[in-house]
Amino acid sequence: MIDFRYHLVSIVAVFLALAIGIVLGSTELQGPAYNLLDKTTSKLQSELGQVSSQRDTAQQQATEGEMYAQAVEPTVLHDLLTGQRLLIVTEPGAQSSVVSGISSAALAAGASITGQINLATKFFDSSGAAQDSLNQTTLDVAQAAGLQLDSSTTYQQQAAQVIASEILDKAAASSTGKPPADQVTEASTMLQAYAASQFLSTTGQPSSPATLVVVVTPQNPPSDGSADQLDQVLIPLVTELAAKSSATVVVGSSAGSGAGSPIAVLRSNNVASQVSTVDNADLVAGQTVAMQALAVGLAGGKAGSYGFTANGASAIAPSPAPTPSGSESATPTSTSTKKKVKK
Repeated sequence: MIDFRYHLVSIVAVFLALAIGIVLGSTELQGPAYNLLDKTTSKLQSELGQVSSQRDTAQQQATEGEMYAQAVEPTVLHDLLTGQRLLIVTEPGAQSSVVSGISSAALAAGASITGQINLATKFFDSSGAAQDSLNQTTLDVAQAAGLQLDSSTTYQQQAAQVIASEILDKAAASSTGKPPADQVTEASTMLQAYAASQFLSTTGQPSSPATLVVVVTPQNPPSDGSADQLDQVLIPLVTELAAKSSATVVVGSSAGSGAGSPIAVLRSNNVASQVSTVDNADLVAGQTVAMQALAVGLAGGKAGSYGFTANGASAIAPSPAPTPSGSESATPTSTSTKKKVKK
């Protein structure tokens, strides 16, 4: 039978072994072990210092690059889009700084901004209830406006058909002319219907017809790296916007345009031949390029993928850079004509 003295001896033995280990570790092994650890630590500290210095240099260069881009933007964009009317469309999660930057760049290019349409999460909801509600709203609006819908497309694309038909007009470019009042009223009624059903919200006067469109995608890509509803709906959405506008550009942030993002999905689709993309619109340089891409599309040029090659861009900017046309498009007529979307 094991008695208390056995336990006591065992405990003493354990502590004795621990004490011997500490003594050996701090005496006989101290020299070699300490020297090795000291050399390793010094090497790591040196490498850390070099990396930190490189990071600081890169940050300084990036800051100076942004300052330069901001300084030359007014000159680069001067009169590039004079007389054009721009509509901004945002997907849920769009970065507010990108939206404000695009607005500033458009004004510097001479365009006017009609307003902003903020698509709500419900617009992308694929559940039965949301789809039924979207379908009914679209049918009501289309009937009131005398528009025919393509029944072979999704409810989101049908809604995009209606919205694009009512608020985009390639002949609406004018720095001074005003669109017909009944056209604006009809478009306003349409937007109010979708807003009442919580599919979107608006700022400014997006019911006033625009000639150009910039779509702002979310700041962050899907967490699992795969395409989600925002990606899937973006394709038919921009297809309709591109068909009704003089030029459409989709922009995103540099950190939010990687694999699985709406930008990446669009670039892998055939619609990329109709719509330009800019993946660094969180930077002033990217905002400038977005306006240049609109100018290229306005002049009948090819769409392009601009920004960082790591995000799938094929070029930094259009080449050669577009120049102002020096002329304005025709002023809209004084009467409204119904636009039909044929099946």
